[in-house]
Amino acid sequence: MAAEIILIVGSTGAGKTTYARRLAEELGGVRFSIDEWMTTLFWADSPQPLEFAWTMERIARCEAQIFAMVRQLAAHGVPALLDLGFTTKEHRDKFRALAAEVGLSVAVHFIDVPADERWQRVNRRNQERGETYAMQVDRQMFDFMDAMWEPPLEAEWLDGGGLRVDGSGRL
Repeated sequence: MAAEIILIVGSTGAGKTTYARRLAEELGGVRFSIDEWMTTLFWADSPQPLEFAWTMERIARCEAQIFAMVRQLAAHGVPALLDLGFTTKEHRDKFRALAAEVGLSVAVHFIDVPADERWQRVNRRNQERGETYAMQVDRQMFDFMDAMWEPPLEAEWLDGGGLRVDGSGRL
């Protein structure tokens, strides 16, 4: 049986959104991207400079609503692909626990790309502002997120039929 929830895991600039879009199309699933939710719902009202606590409170609200929708999708046999950052093991564990509470299966798809290549991708995305562009990510933000990044242990992405995806995002 395929996973009902797929956690798309990788650090900033790894290609999570591009990969999630392609996989959602292939599986007939629904993709949730935290960057899209945050920019659509809150970006215009965000304090400047951006405040970490303000941001995290709104991310938590989005994630709660996203998970409620994931449960509805699972009831109809539709897989959910979560592009929510998953920067830390604690964050990934939280979603595994939520899924376990309601009997949903989870797989981790880990996109592993070296930091220098990810920074080049972020710069390109900032300049091109293509379909995966949600917000400007400067070097300070990139470094802040990279310092928090906890790559998944092999057991995390092997468990539940997950996989490690090369830097090109190919399946």
